[in-house]
Amino acid sequence: MDVPNETMDTTPSHIRVLKDITFGSIAGMVSKVFEHPFDLTKVRLQSQVLDSSARFAGPIDCLTKTWKNEGVRGLYRGLPAPIAGAMVENASLFLSYREFQNIIRRITHQPESQRLPLHQLAIAAAGSGTITSFLLTPIELVKCKMQVQMLIPPSSSAHSLPGLPGPFTVLASAFRGAGFTGLWLGHTGTLIRETGGTAAWFVTKEYVASLLLARRTSSSQEDLTLRPWESALSGACAGAAFNLALFPADTVKSAMQTAEELRPELVTAGAPGQPYRYSPPSFFGTFAQMYKAQGIRGLYAGCGITVARSIPSSAIIFLIFDGLNKHFG
Repeated sequence: MDVPNETMDTTPSHIRVLKDITFGSIAGMVSKVFEHPFDLTKVRLQSQVLDSSARFAGPIDCLTKTWKNEGVRGLYRGLPAPIAGAMVENASLFLSYREFQNIIRRITHQPESQRLPLHQLAIAAAGSGTITSFLLTPIELVKCKMQVQMLIPPSSSAHSLPGLPGPFTVLASAFRGAGFTGLWLGHTGTLIRETGGTAAWFVTKEYVASLLLARRTSSSQEDLTLRPWESALSGACAGAAFNLALFPADTVKSAMQTAEELRPELVTAGAPGQPYRYSPPSFFGTFAQMYKAQGIRGLYAGCGITVARSIPSSAIIFLIFDGLNKHFG
């Protein structure tokens, strides 16, 4: 099986680290190009939960209006940030997942060749998601802000910026408005999503893959490596599990990260030399506001299209990662 916990890995540790980073980055980059229009739709639906009137009736309406008003460029607005994010995210996830497994083996005195039970894999995956959340939050902040640029009301301070700012301008603007800690706006949501979601992601992938292998090898001595379709199928199941696990945390995060652009009443005049001052909402305060506004339905805004795109996207990730490991690992 082409996942980090199945068989003895004799690759030197520094080479293994390099391969995890490289293979994870490639898998993340390819999947993100495929899924970006759907992710943009999800963010735009999540960002309108607190609006008095909805801009979009649903995912199809959002995709249609974006295509009509902004064209292909609009569907891929903000793509560089999520590509960078996907490369960082997947490289970090696969690398730290393996390392947390190694730590668990050392603590529990288990040999390298022994497959960890699912509950220990869940702990390793949750640790991996926690680490990744710190790297991912600033990148997702830029991505979400860029994805709602065309929705910014004229009264917003963002209109003081010339044209449509790129990722570095957006990052600099966020820093000026809320300081260094402002770059991690929404981190609580990212932390909850990545910790719980990554545990669900890896454990589901491992479990489904083990069932497929057991079904195929129960009466034979075939090589215990996943076939491409098995990697894709187990990855697809993992993608659905990741997003269904803690989706409301992602909804609140997206609303927090786009509030500055879409709710200008949160922006106040700053001291001399500062164009404005942004007062970020809290995670639990935003959660309460969203629940009050639209209930459970609002907290799951964009969930359907997110799960629908995460199934093929996650299948692509594991298909590429497992395939690269099989041929070059």
